Amino acid sequence: MRTTMLAVVMVTLCVMMVDADVKPQKDFNLQRFAGRWYRLGLAYDSPSFVPFRSKLRASMGLVTAMPNGNVNLTMWELTPLGCVTQVYNYERTNVAGQFSYFSTRHNMVKDITVVDTNYSEYAVVLKHKVFNREYTQVALYGRAQTARVDVLQKFKAFALSQHFPKESILTPPPAENCPSSRSG
Repeated sequence: MRTTMLAVVMVTLCVMMVDADVKPQKDFNLQRFAGRWYRLGLAYDSPSFVPFRSKLRASMGLVTAMPNGNVNLTMWELTPLGCVTQVYNYERTNVAGQFSYFSTRHNMVKDITVVDTNYSEYAVVLKHKVFNREYTQVALYGRAQTARVDVLQKFKAFALSQHFPKESILTPPPAENCPSSRSG
């Protein structure tokens, strides 16, 4: 019992230290961040995701800033069933650039941090939560469907700094006709 408790405390402290090292974009401005984004890169090492890696396509999202500081994110993703729309409601926290949202897929609250953005070209975003195991995902968003090489390198370097294996860092091709021109 004592060993188990010590192990839980140590894991919690390690997770808090890793998470504490990731700071949001300095002077984050939600109004400048709002608008259309494409998910151009993803770092995710979940074993259950491996079979789907080759099927992943860049998706498009629309970030809408709400008057209370929360965010609505509408994402269009190409799946085997076609183009699917999902809406996420991110709640602001006391720290600008950090949000939380309830994941219906995992049935829990997750943390979102906008780590780095220049607002007009790219954003690096970290999703983080601890449950049965630590869940972390890094995404690269761009205002266009392609990104400069140095932006891709910045994203990959950040993902590697978060201990993602090189093979779990993806830059998928664009999704064709998702959303259709009348949806987005």
